[in-house]
Amino acid sequence: MVCAAFVQAVQAAAILLAAVLAAVAAIEGKAYQTSSGIAISLIGAGTAVALGLVAVGLARARRWSRTPALLTQFFTGIVGIYLVQGARYSWGVPALVLAVSGLVLLFVPPSMRALAEHGERG
Repeated sequence: MVCAAFVQAVQAAAILLAAVLAAVAAIEGKAYQTSSGIAISLIGAGTAVALGLVAVGLARARRWSRTPALLTQFFTGIVGIYLVQGARYSWGVPALVLAVSGLVLLFVPPSMRALAEHGERG
């Protein structure tokens, strides 16, 4: 579970980095519209916090964390495909690697057992 939590935490950090870059672009006047750049930055920061909470849930083997973690991997994979198709390989390839790694780590038998146990621990 620790490895799956690590992948989730890396995804949260990547989203936070993208939000910061969007904020910098908005401040420098490089965003299409300043207000949309600020909004994207705020949404990105909130998403990063949510993904961080899911990472903590995975690290503690909380059953509730499985579904949002799986959805994160699917979304990351879709975004990664779009980035690669748009020739943004420096973001797209790592996104795809993280998505596949996250899915595999969530479906290995130890993770399945930890997340399928009856009752929450702690």
